[in-house]
Amino acid sequence: MSARREFLISLGAVLAWALPVRAQLPRTMYRIGFLGNSTAALKSNLIEAFRQGLRDLRYEEGRNITIEYRWAEGKYERFPALIAELVALKIDVMVTAGTPAALAVKKAAISVPLVMAAIGDPVGVGLVPSLARPTGNITGLSGMATDLEGKRLQLLGEVVKGLSHVAVIWNPLNAFQKISVSQLNAAGKTLKIKVQPVAVGVTEDLDPAFATLVKDKPQALVILADRIFLHNRARLMDFAMQNRLPGVYAYRELVEAGGLMSFGPSYEDLHRRAATYVDKILKGAKPADLPVEQPTKFNLVINRRAAEALGLTIPASILARADEVIE
Repeated sequence: MSARREFLISLGAVLAWALPVRAQLPRTMYRIGFLGNSTAALKSNLIEAFRQGLRDLRYEEGRNITIEYRWAEGKYERFPALIAELVALKIDVMVTAGTPAALAVKKAAISVPLVMAAIGDPVGVGLVPSLARPTGNITGLSGMATDLEGKRLQLLGEVVKGLSHVAVIWNPLNAFQKISVSQLNAAGKTLKIKVQPVAVGVTEDLDPAFATLVKDKPQALVILADRIFLHNRARLMDFAMQNRLPGVYAYRELVEAGGLMSFGPSYEDLHRRAATYVDKILKGAKPADLPVEQPTKFNLVINRRAAEALGLTIPASILARADEVIE
């Protein structure tokens, strides 16, 4: 046998052995779809937390993952088209930020696994039948905590002496907020505080809402977690300060914009933890086998300058519990 023929036979044997092995090698690039309620600018801190969570798990953009972002910019009617765009890109897993986005994905009935980041009450709004057994192709993290709204109302009562009338700004287009308003009403009855819901579904609703607040003169304000309020935080906080309305809010960004205080789960922590769900699913886990987790970290942020401008003194007991005090 010639040396050339021996070489060709050996090469063929090597290729015959290598091809099946090559077919079994894990994929080297995954595509993640990230669907958000608002804009990239408003959620830059949360996006970075999610990306850091992925980096901690040895995922590197451009090397073994690609993240495709789509933003509704507060216009929830855009979700079906944005979801279709992501599915057309053949994404391996979808990540949603916020209840409206997650509900839109479920309504679209796509087969792509869905990881929810910081969803309000996934059971209450019908996303999953239970936290322990989500079933289907949906799992992730909930931002819901036992009596969270009651704790916010109690905080206001400790700061605003003689509190008896609170207005709550909520978004009727966000299914979770109906649950939050119910929780506030229940807490109000216990604390003997009147809770007045004021609906704001779109930015154009702000001026009528402000007019209602000026007319009804509540003593304080609660603003729930929705991206429309995050987007309009400057207008909301300017109004609150001009009308001497102390408040407690879901987002620390409203406190940074001049609000009195915020209390709620750490959304950065929830987004960082969402990366662990993505990792497990990419490695073959089924969403139905991954229980929905609840928040483990909560932040209380106080703006002492806002308190002074409102003529309020923050009790030492609350300052001692604060995770951050803005001087």
